[in-house]
Amino acid sequence: MSDASRNVEILKQAYSSWAKTKGASADQWLSICADNICFGSLAQGPAGAQYLTAFQERNALKDYFAGLSRDWEMLDYVTDHYIAQDDRVVVLEHCAWKFKQTGKIVETPKADSWRFKDGKAVEYYEFYDTAQVHAALT
Repeated sequence: MSDASRNVEILKQAYSSWAKTKGASADQWLSICADNICFGSLAQGPAGAQYLTAFQERNALKDYFAGLSRDWEMLDYVTDHYIAQDDRVVVLEHCAWKFKQTGKIVETPKADSWRFKDGKAVEYYEFYDTAQVHAALT
């Protein structure tokens, strides 16, 4: 099995668990990340969701997942495609989340870009409709 195929398999398991548990499988995400992961989110830490930002180490990602769990309810999460080349995997999905404080729903296509080294994720960046996120926060 190639590294690209192995990386896709790692992500397929993690995304499947994420969807089935409605976002309650943060430990699985942490287990696939290297200690020093370069992690980013397109929203860049808006007021009310500062955890949607950049992190430089796996342990700090606990804040990201704690914020998601505390503030959002996953309504739907469907992974559509995995595109892999060398050490990079791009995952295309669509999802819906409800911001608990306002009850507003964000339904958006999403793209996640991953880079792996030695079977661990060393880089991640998520792309989604940030305008909907900002609107849900107010």
